[in-house]
Amino acid sequence: MSGTQPYIPRPGERIAKPDRFRGSRLSELKIWWREIDRVLLFLILILMALGTAAVAAASPASAGRLSTSDVQLPDLYFYWAHLRWQALGLITLFAASMLSLDNARRLGVLLAAAMLSALFLVPIIGHEVNGAKRWINLGMRFQPSEFLKPGFAIALAWILTWRLRDPHLPVLAVVTGVMGLVGLLLMLQPNLGATILFGGVWFVLVLLSGVSIQRIGMLMGGGVVLMTLAYFFYPNAQNRINSFLGGGTAFDQVDLAERTLLAGGWTGSGLWLGVRKMNLPEAHTDYIFSVIGEEFGLIVCALIVLLYLGIVVRVLVRLADEENLFVLLAGAGLVTQIGGQAFINILVNLQLFPSKGMTLPLVSYGGSSTIAVCLGAGLLLAITRRNPFLTRETPGLRAKLSEKLLSEERKRA
Repeated sequence: MSGTQPYIPRPGERIAKPDRFRGSRLSELKIWWREIDRVLLFLILILMALGTAAVAAASPASAGRLSTSDVQLPDLYFYWAHLRWQALGLITLFAASMLSLDNARRLGVLLAAAMLSALFLVPIIGHEVNGAKRWINLGMRFQPSEFLKPGFAIALAWILTWRLRDPHLPVLAVVTGVMGLVGLLLMLQPNLGATILFGGVWFVLVLLSGVSIQRIGMLMGGGVVLMTLAYFFYPNAQNRINSFLGGGTAFDQVDLAERTLLAGGWTGSGLWLGVRKMNLPEAHTDYIFSVIGEEFGLIVCALIVLLYLGIVVRVLVRLADEENLFVLLAGAGLVTQIGGQAFINILVNLQLFPSKGMTLPLVSYGGSSTIAVCLGAGLLLAITRRNPFLTRETPGLRAKLSEKLLSEERKRA
């Protein structure tokens, strides 16, 4: 027997409980750091840092345009506000990235259901800005379509995986119906740009879910028909497309954006030394890419494009070895949403796409939209988490494609 006597507390004395919470939280952080895609996280944080500098450059232009004789906004008004929203966005991003796969799926589905319900309320209690009724004011003004974006991708990915349990379930009809309902509610606001973006996410998910080439062709044809109908029966879309095809004038905001973008040359005019940005509407949101071009130069613009490409490629490479269909679809949908919105915004600034009123994700100033984008990025990080010590039991997408190509070559031989 051991010579040590067990400790017996005296009357009224309490034994200190072990601090298990702190140890468990530390272990959770270690697991999170081991499983998280640190390269993807680094790319996202770089974009947010560049966005902070870009908003600082654009803030004087927007503050000057929005100032009145009664209210004079400070030059850095939007910069300080952006810092506050970014702090909340970073908290949201890291909190979402720590979710397990099941909790990320549950949050995405609940978010999609809640924001879809909010879209029904927008025509009734929505707040109108610049002729569009897209916002709901509940103490804090927010745009339901912004928060719907990450939930939409995750919900559609979840629905498409139902086929694994029952191949006869009409999952394609269900996701197409959801897309049609979302598109109808967005066009009532009106919000053609968001409708196109949601349609792109829907198309990518349907394509990756294994739909036949014949059905894909039918879906593409239906998309062309809908765009044609939108041009003839939707005045907002017709005006934007006509302005784009007509080349614009010196007074069009898209033309002003292109002139501002090219004014700084390769190296830019320097921080707060830009002149053309002072005439640019929405310099801190929709056309912040042009402000970056004038003050920081085309080299920094190219760097931002490469960062977005890096995010897309990094996610796709990570998903190429994924064996979980939900992870594959949800990750592809989320990165399509972020990358698609970024490249639409950039093409608008380059006068290569009609104006859509769409911000540059992770870079543009935004209130609740910054929270929504960071939430989407955090869910993307959570879904792409992977334990490096677990081995795969079944081949991933890359291996399956290699086997398919090899079998086709053998048949030809």
